[in-house]
Amino acid sequence: MLSIQNDLSASVDQRQSELLDILKDLVRYPTVSPPARNTREVQQYIESFLQRVHFETDSWDVYENDPNVVGIKKGTEGERYNSLIINGHIDVAEVGDQSEWTVPVFDMITKNGFAYGRGVADMKGAMAAALFAFKLLNEHGIELKGDLQFQSVIGEEVGEAGTLSCIERGYSGDFALVMDVSDSEIHGQGGVITGWITVKSREVFHDAMRLHMIHAGGGVYGASAIEKMMKIIAGLQELERHWAITKHYPGFPAGANTINPAVIEGGRHPAFIADECRLWVTVHYYPNETYESVTAEIESHIRRVAEADPWLKDNPPQFRWGGRSMIEEKGEIFPALELNESHPAIKRLQQSHQHVWQTAAKTGMSKTVTDGGWFQEAGIPSAIYGPGTVEEAHSVDEKINIEQLCKFTKTLLHFMVEWCNTKKE
Repeated sequence: MLSIQNDLSASVDQRQSELLDILKDLVRYPTVSPPARNTREVQQYIESFLQRVHFETDSWDVYENDPNVVGIKKGTEGERYNSLIINGHIDVAEVGDQSEWTVPVFDMITKNGFAYGRGVADMKGAMAAALFAFKLLNEHGIELKGDLQFQSVIGEEVGEAGTLSCIERGYSGDFALVMDVSDSEIHGQGGVITGWITVKSREVFHDAMRLHMIHAGGGVYGASAIEKMMKIIAGLQELERHWAITKHYPGFPAGANTINPAVIEGGRHPAFIADECRLWVTVHYYPNETYESVTAEIESHIRRVAEADPWLKDNPPQFRWGGRSMIEEKGEIFPALELNESHPAIKRLQQSHQHVWQTAAKTGMSKTVTDGGWFQEAGIPSAIYGPGTVEEAHSVDEKINIEQLCKFTKTLLHFMVEWCNTKKE
């Protein structure tokens, strides 16, 4: 086994240009999200690549012109050996003003040991590494005893549930490796959910009626929904401060569980008292919490705030949480992922990293969120492990260290061979 893995590692070094060619191919497709709905051609490229290296493939539209692709290389021993999911997203962050870039945005170049272009770090570099690894496995004639599954999903950049769609379609495994940016550290993550809080009046008043509702003796029982939302925001700030001193989780700085009032919309016209106001919030929570429990806490607290205000008591706030797309529904969920360092797959991954890097793999918590939490939600053990840094993700002149990308490819090969050739415990 060790000689096979050494041969694979040597091939990565000798054929580094092939890895970079695959990455260059992927970068050429401008799969920017938003606006999204632009991944069909790159997914066809990936599906054809998988078929050439003898994966069985499946593809389906999550949204029009945005398909997922899943490839499976069946193991020789089936259910008795560990199966593995390799997961990554093919969409990339929006670019903004391209004039700020000093390198081509979608025509990857290399210089000074780095590859440059939109998505090289987040996360087409990892996708190219996986495809190249599959190619090497095929060319070396290496059979795995357990099933190997590759998921190329859409929508991660805008909270679209590409990975969830794979799970809903029935794809599962004994362990899932999410190759999102982690600087080749093994990460878990906190969770994120967005939601809308709406304050709505039962009546609509002309602007001229304001003088009759703002003082004793005015005679009109009414209020501006915008002004009442200010009480809701103050209540959210109180809860956020309470969380900061009562909750904590290893690997996160104090107060990382935030409630961000991100967008506010309200009113209809200057000639009216605002009869509706909507607040879009982003909530970050810890890995040992669920979005259901956190949103329940928020609703309970805000309802108590409303009960203390006579008008809000009669016109209580309404809540809508989550969603499958920031584009389609103005809502998203990224479930949390607790890292189980005692899981045998994590142990194997650490050993693979040690073998390639000659240093122990660092473990910790991601600074951002990925699709990894969807696997935990589905009862599939998982971890985040990928090349590239969060600082480079979404950046102008985005780049990835080529040496790190090659070492990640070697680690991935070592881990796939080890895990998929290990009997289930």
